[in-house]
Parts: sequence; structure tokens; C-alpha cells
Amino acid sequence: MAIQRTITPVDGSVYVEREQADAAGVEAALARAVTTQRAWREVPIIERARYCSRMVDAFVARRDALAEELTWQMGRPIAAAGGEIGGFEERARAMIRIAEEALAPLRLGEKPGFTRYITREPLGVSFVIAPWNFPYMTAVNALVPAIMAGNCVILKHSAQTPLCAERLQQAFDEAGLPAGVFQHLHLSHEATEALIRDHRVNHVAFTGSVAGGAMVERNAAGRFIATGLELGGKDPAYVRADVDLDTAVEGVLDGAFFNSGQSCCGIERLYVHESIFDAFIERAVAWVRQLRLGNPTDPATTLGPLVRPAAADFVRGQVEEAVAAGARAWVDPGDYPLSTPGSAYLAPQLLTGVDHSMRVMTEESFGPVVGVMPVADDDEAVALMNDSAFGLTAAVFTRDIAAGEAIARRLEAGTVFTNRCDYLDPELAWTGIKQSGRGCTLSRLGYETLTRPKSFHLKHA
Repeated sequence: MAIQRTITPVDGSVYVEREQADAAGVEAALARAVTTQRAWREVPIIERARYCSRMVDAFVARRDALAEELTWQMGRPIAAAGGEIGGFEERARAMIRIAEEALAPLRLGEKPGFTRYITREPLGVSFVIAPWNFPYMTAVNALVPAIMAGNCVILKHSAQTPLCAERLQQAFDEAGLPAGVFQHLHLSHEATEALIRDHRVNHVAFTGSVAGGAMVERNAAGRFIATGLELGGKDPAYVRADVDLDTAVEGVLDGAFFNSGQSCCGIERLYVHESIFDAFIERAVAWVRQLRLGNPTDPATTLGPLVRPAAADFVRGQVEEAVAAGARAWVDPGDYPLSTPGSAYLAPQLLTGVDHSMRVMTEESFGPVVGVMPVADDDEAVALMNDSAFGLTAAVFTRDIAAGEAIARRLEAGTVFTNRCDYLDPELAWTGIKQSGRGCTLSRLGYETLTRPKSFHLKHA
């Protein structure tokens, strides 16, 4: 069997080794899922909810241990890692709570001599492919609703965070979930593609890169199955002239630098009204410089390493290109001894003098850097915010909520915010446009992507 190794970004050592499933293991999991799903679909929703609720209870009971493992697997500072467990719980409990209403049959108006209604039928076997950057909070978006809808789930987690799949399995097992309803597999890329092509897989939920989404589409082509793709982002924020500067700086920069910028919905480009631009930059630079880059196992660290050295070097390259083209870098990397070429540790950076000819303003960075441009008015801000191949989220910071909502209506994004960013409300649909993907998770609408309608047209004898 092939071995996959998880290299921790904390110190570059091997943190986890796991055997990848072979063909026999994949076959056994698929066969078990298909057989189990025939029975699971008949289990009442209220009973499914009991299993899933007990799973959440078992999961959050290990919060501290899970947070520590998360820090070692992907580098998030331990001071913030526990929030992942809280986010998982919030989303899971919300989707459990709304399941009965979301999955209820749609009753039609009376028609003499007929009974008519539409049910929401489970798809069958759902294959969930989860990423490393928010390994629990992304996985839960699909797996709990899929199970609540009567599907069986096979989870393939990133090789960077294999323990996350195992901890979810442990929690489901402790909840007494029937064997085969939820399974996890450690898989190679080739085995992952083969599983997508297998006729017994009825749904694929993928969170990851645009290239990864294209891989899913290639392998699912011609099978006519449902696919949900949450892909990249280059999410913008606009700071209007009427804001409270301190509040706006705190909100927007936390959205840019949390998790070292490794968030698909993190803020990666900023547009600030020209009348407050200089004052904003002064406060923003001070905010960025107070971040503490260091070993993420230290509770005092607020900025951890990127997931791997190559990711950090990619962002360094974007910054260097921008500076060479005339941008100004406001943070001296020399102030951060850990931030050296070839290291996963990367100094935070704020850039001005940028424009959309630079990669740092158009290409996903996935690191602790944000470019800031002045704008003359709302129209210029909207035009620049929409000038992107991506469309996941967008945010407007303003005291005028009516104006903020009007601007939000013009933005090309799946989720629009005013006065906050980088947050998923589980009762709102999570979706993207353009290269940010397609499909929908969370909310009542998320259940529609995990079921198919079945119409009953019954003529009375």
C-alpha cells in the first residue's frame, strides 16, 4: 500500500503517516455504502437527527485535543484553533435543526379526484472531498446535510489533515451511527478520480482549487450526477468615506489575515474612498505590524505559517512582482526573522500603489497579503470589485446601511456583506459564481442539492 505523509508546517517534520486505501478497500467501502443507504433512507428524519446530534456532542467534547491536532496539521495558531470546533458545531446543529422542514414533502393545492405532492428523495452515495484550510468547517457543510437527507457519505480529506477524517469517524461511531452511513478513506489522486467515475457515486461535493474543480467535472462528465464545487476566491471589500475608521480597519483586516490569509472567502483586495485613504492606511499598517508571527503552538502567536514553504514562496513572488512594478510594501520582512525564502513562515504584508495589472490583485494569493487601492466613489468601487474571475463573497463597510445594501445588489458574488466579512451563516446559502464554483451548501436550499424531486400524481379510483 502507498503511504501518505503529513508534513507539519510548524517545524517541517512528519506529523502523520497513513496507508492509502487500495482498490479492495475502496470497493468494500462503496459496496457497504450502497447496501446501507437502502436502509438508511427509510430511517425517519427525527432519528437521523438524534444520531447526528450525538455525533456533534462527542465531537465537541474533544475540543482541546482537536484544536491541538489542527495546529500541528495545518499551522493555525492554537489561540484560534478552537474556533474551528465551534464553527463546526454551529453549522452542524443548524442543518440538523432545519432538516425536517427543508425535507418535508411539498403539498399542492386541492384538485378534485387527485392527490398530488412532491417528495425530496436522497441521491444515494455522496462523495465529499474536503480541504485542509478549514478542515472541519468545510466538511460539515456537505456531510451532515447529506446524512440528514438520507444519503450515505464517503469522506476523502486532504492528505494535510487526515486526522480530521478519523476524528469525524470516531464521533459518528460513538454516536452509534449504523456502519456504512459515514465512512472515510485516505486516497491517492488517481483513486479519488476513479471514485468520482464510479457509477455507484451519485453526488460529489468538492472544496478546493479551480483546477481541482475542473478535475471533478472531467471525471463526472457524462454521468449526469450532482456536483457541488466551492472553489477559489479573490474577495474584495470596499470602505466608504462614512465609516468609523477604527472599526472598519479591525473588521476588514481580520478578514484578510485570519488563518494567515488561507481562506477562500478571506479579503484579498481592498478599495478605500480616497478622502479617507491616507488615514486608513496609517491605521491599517499599525494593525498589521502588531501581528505576531511565530510557532503556532505558542498561545501568544497570532500569525502562523502557511501550509507549506511552496505556498509561502508563491505569495512572496506575487509581492516581489508588485513592488518591482511600482507598488509600495509597508511592512519590512526583515522585522520577522522567521520569514525567509524557502520557509513556510511569511511576514504579513500590506501593499499600496497596486492596480489590476498585478497578479496580487487578480490571482488568488491564499496568504497574509492584501493590496489597497483608492477609489473616487461607489461606482468606481463596484467596477473594480466586479473586475475579477472570481465571485465568492464581497463586503461593503459603511454607516449608511441602505447605501451598503444598494451597492451589495450590484456586486457579482454569492454572498454579500455589510460591515463584516469572512463568515458563513449556516441559515444562508453558501454559493459562488464565476470561477468560485457552482452549487449550494448550507441553508434550506442546500438540502435541494442533496436530494432529487419525486412527483406523486395519484388519481382516486
